[in-house]
Amino acid sequence: MRQKRAVAYLAVEAMAWSAFASHRRVARSTRDSYRSLASTVARAPFSDVRPVGDFDYYERMEHFAASGRFDLSAGDGTLRPEEDTATFNGAMWLLARRTYWNDPSQPPPRASVEWTRAEAFYLQRAIRPNFQWSWDGATDQYAQFRQLIRQSNDKYRSALSDLGLALGNHVLSAIDASISLRLEQRRIAATRQYRLRVEIPVDLGR
Repeated sequence: MRQKRAVAYLAVEAMAWSAFASHRRVARSTRDSYRSLASTVARAPFSDVRPVGDFDYYERMEHFAASGRFDLSAGDGTLRPEEDTATFNGAMWLLARRTYWNDPSQPPPRASVEWTRAEAFYLQRAIRPNFQWSWDGATDQYAQFRQLIRQSNDKYRSALSDLGLALGNHVLSAIDASISLRLEQRRIAATRQYRLRVEIPVDLGR
């Protein structure tokens, strides 16, 4: 509609998408860095096969310096969960006991409903051997990992804000266009001239 403010909308659009692309690129690069650091330092002592974890996995790694062992048993087929509550698995087992046992410090019979439910809770949330980690003896690398994961999260949040700005700009420009169109239609209607022509039939033969 030849409105000069269209240039401003286009500028905001270009700026928002450019910032979105930049922030997302840095977020992904930083994410790859903390994944690689975790794999080569914290996970390397436990497994040669180290599949990439999901977002929650690395968030847990940020808050717990060690995952703890999955099973403390001697391989007799009876699960014995991690007991060190400073580790992630130990914290999960403590939460399971507090949730399903009458007394977290007094185990019920293994055949009981209480034990079965606590064990199922643990099995669903505990870290398995091929995802086990420990930052023990790698304090500097752990600090670097935590910094990288925070930077990546910050960049992803910035990318979402950029996307919100682009979408908001679309909505605002659409509202502006609608209002401008109505005002233009009213202006045209107000300046339009109308002529009234009236014909009266007259019979002169009478």
